[in-house]
Amino acid sequence: MRVDLRDETMGLGAQAAKMSAALQALSDDETALTRLYLSNSHKQAIELVKGWMIEAGLDVCVDAMGTVRGRLSPVGLNDTPRKTLLIGSHIDTVRNAGAYDGTLGVICGILAAQELKKSGQAPPFDVEVLAFGDEEGVRFPTTLSSSSAVAGVLIPAELDAEDKDGISVRQALSSFGLEAGDYPSCAYKSEDVLGYLEIHIEQGPCLEAEGLALGIVSSIAGSSRYRIEVSGMAGHAGTVPMPLRQDALVAASELIGAIEQIALDRYEHSVVATVGELDVLPGAVNVIPARVIMSLDIRAASDGPRIEAVDAVMCEAERIGAKRGLSISLTHYHTVDTTACSEQFQACARDAFVRTGIKPYTLMSGAGHDGQVMAKLTDIGMLFVRCRGGISHNPLEHVDQSDMGVATTALIQWIVSTAETKGSNDEGRD
Repeated sequence: MRVDLRDETMGLGAQAAKMSAALQALSDDETALTRLYLSNSHKQAIELVKGWMIEAGLDVCVDAMGTVRGRLSPVGLNDTPRKTLLIGSHIDTVRNAGAYDGTLGVICGILAAQELKKSGQAPPFDVEVLAFGDEEGVRFPTTLSSSSAVAGVLIPAELDAEDKDGISVRQALSSFGLEAGDYPSCAYKSEDVLGYLEIHIEQGPCLEAEGLALGIVSSIAGSSRYRIEVSGMAGHAGTVPMPLRQDALVAASELIGAIEQIALDRYEHSVVATVGELDVLPGAVNVIPARVIMSLDIRAASDGPRIEAVDAVMCEAERIGAKRGLSISLTHYHTVDTTACSEQFQACARDAFVRTGIKPYTLMSGAGHDGQVMAKLTDIGMLFVRCRGGISHNPLEHVDQSDMGVATTALIQWIVSTAETKGSNDEGRD
């Protein structure tokens, strides 16, 4: 049955916009939004989110990794065994960020739990809203550490990872009054969890092109990251003839062009490849570059084409190095496999869309999310919210207030549909 929730949706949109603005004001940079994991502004954001959860009537705590957790339990079922539906996203940002990446999902989760409690329609399972802190991986050479702790897959060595000032994750947690050694207490057992749902801005142009406020995510692209080092020979810019040069930057440029073509040749598999960092040494106007260090990020809708693209890059690196008489090495440091969203949660989302008068539309996510690591614990589901121009990781990032309301209403109906489909103690994963 379609539910007319227009007035409620408008009110929820206004609340979400107000909350987004409040979080946007919390930054370690006076001229831009920058809120890194375990920074002063992150501490302020934790306190603000805690306050909102308490106002929503949730039972609130902060776990050992700094994740804010707000729990809604059904009335009158205190002694009844039941599972927990997790709803989350992140409140950290990149540098010079937009205001909605991650935070909108946390806000929608809080408002949805608040509405369910206020209406007396809490589902027959617990709902826990999670505000993670390390999704972006900007401050420390880690990523998804807070959600990894909840999923029970955190690598202990990550606690000793250091930022550029030599401060470790362990030390930063201590400054928050948290004990890093307690991280195992963050973890859920898979048998106690019903699933994980996440609302997130699309960070791309597809929904806007379709004229739709929301979309249902089918999968999250896998990614591989490498550090590429090109080693040539420095020389005087005026005395070494062009045919005799071992110019590391020219070789790197040729490889970058090859990487672009490799991705274009696999466009039908949604392969994308990016070289986003480039360091040239010695970096002098009159010296032939001796060494180039650059990054490589390759993503795809499925693992096979991504792995094939990586192999093709390695072959090109070997060919270019041999042709130019220099060495090119690739060092792998990060891989996340493609993560499929639960078919059952996608079906519940389609039902929620119909209830709220939204056209169901399915798309994949090219960006990584906390859901990827939460999928190691439980089934996941994800909804995308339209963002203007597909712009993200940018101060121009924008979500219409009306779309925030639609997203929150759809989340409420998604929880209701999940309750009708899975019940309070569903037996397991898809």
